[in-house]
This record gives sequence, C-alpha cells and structure tokens, in this order.
Amino acid sequence: MALILLLMLGGLVTLVTGAELLVRGASRLAAALGVSPLIIGLTIVAFGTSSPELAVSVQSALRGQADVAVGNVVGSNIFNVLFILGLSALITPLIVAQQLVRFDVPLMIGVSIVFWLFALNGYVERWEGALFFAGILAYTVFLAIQSRRERNAAVLAEYEAEFRPKRPHSWLQGLVDVGIAGGGLALLVFGARWFVDGAVAAAEAFGVSELVIGLTIVAAGTSLPEVATSIVAALRGERDIAVGNVVGSNIFNILAVLGLTALVAPGAGVPVSSNALWLDMPFMIVVAIACLPIFFTGYLIARWEGLLFLGYYIIYTAFLILSSIHYPHLAEYRNLFLLFAAPLTIITIGVSLARDLRQRRKMRHSTNILIDGVGTDRES
Repeated sequence: MALILLLMLGGLVTLVTGAELLVRGASRLAAALGVSPLIIGLTIVAFGTSSPELAVSVQSALRGQADVAVGNVVGSNIFNVLFILGLSALITPLIVAQQLVRFDVPLMIGVSIVFWLFALNGYVERWEGALFFAGILAYTVFLAIQSRRERNAAVLAEYEAEFRPKRPHSWLQGLVDVGIAGGGLALLVFGARWFVDGAVAAAEAFGVSELVIGLTIVAAGTSLPEVATSIVAALRGERDIAVGNVVGSNIFNILAVLGLTALVAPGAGVPVSSNALWLDMPFMIVVAIACLPIFFTGYLIARWEGLLFLGYYIIYTAFLILSSIHYPHLAEYRNLFLLFAAPLTIITIGVSLARDLRQRRKMRHSTNILIDGVGTDRES
C-alpha cells in the first residue's frame, strides 16, 4: 500500500512540476516572439493550470480506464466550485466580475448540460469530442478579441513584468525556453502515467470503483494548480482572478480536456457509466447553476457562502465514499442530505437576493441625496 501511495504522490508532484515548467517556458518563448501578454495569459497560462487534468484524462482513456477520465473532468469541476471557491471565499469575500455573470458562467452551465446530453447514449463520441474541441478554439479566439477591446494598462504592465524577458532574447535563450517547455510536457506525460497507475491500484486495494477514485483523489490532485492560483490570488487581493480561474478552468475541462480525450480514445469514444450519468453529472450541473444566483446578487461571494460551498463538498465526498463501501444506511444519508440541502440552498439564494436589494436601495438613496444636494446648491 505504501508503494501505491508513493507512486501517486510522485506522479502528482511530477504533474504539477511539469505544468509549471510548461507554462514558464512557453510563456517566455511566446513573449520573445512578440505575442501579446494578454493572449499568453488567456491561452498558455490557462492551458498550463488545466494541463494535469488533460494529461490524466487522455492517459486514462488510452489505457481503457474511462471511469477515471470522466470522473476526473466531472470531479474537477465540482471540486473547483465547491472546494476552491469555498476556501478562497473563506480567506476573503470574492468580487465577481460582471462579464463572468453575463457570459462565462452561463457558458459553463451550457457546456455542462451539453456534456450530459451527449452522454445520454452512454458515450461521448468522437464527433462530439471534435465539437467540444472546436468550442475551446472559438472561446479562446473570443477571449483574445475581447481582451483587445478592453485592454487595461495595469494588466498589460503586470503581464509584461511577468513574462517579457528582462534582456534581449537570444537564440540560445530561445532553445533553453523550448527545452523547458518540452521538459515540462514530458514530465506531464510521465507524471500522468504514474498517477493514473497509482489511482487504479488504490481503487483495487480499497475496493472502491475507478469512478469514485477519479471523482475524488484524481480530481483533487489534478486541480492543485487551480487551488494554488486561486488561493494566492485571494491572499493578494486579486479576487477577480480567483473566481475567473475556476470558471475558466471548468469550461476548459469540458471543451478541451473531454473533447481531446474523446478524440483520441479507442473505439466509439469515451464511455460514461450510469452512476456518473445519473448522479455525478447532474450534481455538477446543479453546482454550476447554483453559481449564477450567488454570483449575480451583489457580485460577491461572502464568507458564509464559501463555508456553505465547502460543506456541500464534504457531504458529497462522504456520500461517494459511503456508496463505494456499500454503507447499509446510504438511503437515509441521502434523504437527510436532501432534507437539509434543498432548504439551505433556497435560504442562501433568498439571503443573497435580500442583500442585493438592500445594497441597491442604499445606492439609490445615496444617489437621491446627492441629486438633492446639487439641486439645493444651484438654488442658493
């Protein structure tokens, strides 16, 4: 058992290290070639934080372990919202950009629903994977166009300081950057292989399904770059980055990770188990939909809402574990969860709406006072 855990830990460290090297090398090379820093951040850096999920899901599909591949995508999306956003909001209340609410969160909900519809026949087929992958290309182009329209000098300066070489980029430095990026990619491949082998062995050793391992250990492990990015951003006060990283990663996981996995998977595509289809994927959709009212009301995720997210994740994970060990009172646990979860969610949305209405009334009252003051000044 110790060897299995060591294999998983070694694979996970290799995955995260490979992702970091890939981001650094590719970013410096792109900057040296004159690519816009904003484009680097929206494409290479975004790909880098989700590259562990991509490597693990592709490796799993190629080796016939579809439950790990699907569980990794679904579990990562649930983990990103409930655990990462919940923990980040506990550190500091998170500000939500209006663009996320108007476009990116609805897109996240939309692609989650399409994922479930595609899987109703038991497979995400190759042509559906191609459609998803075309979607991530279109989304990236849209972000690039949007970033040029809303160019911000402060953001540009930040990316320039981060990625632009401090001195002229020689051909030798270019070769070094190519080597760093290539080395990172190689580490991703090997790390994914070790991590998947360890995860499958752990599932067999503990007597749980590969799907549960994919939804929990693999999903949490491959989401470590997102965990680090969002928590560091929250600690630095860059709260919009903490939220945007999660939403963007969830979109990337379905469109790019699942799309490419379905394209390279042997056979008809990636098979989806009935448990994933009727339990985990609907829960992923519910979690995505739950973001919209909480994000919309006041464009703020409060600490108590973050605590609620974390509580839901703990309960969901406990349900998966109890289900895998055939807990005799599982039905009672599920009913108890539904008995408390549904009213608590309704109360949460109600409180958020009330808070939003109160803030709008305060703003309206302040505006009226200001207008009255201006009118009084003019009369005098």
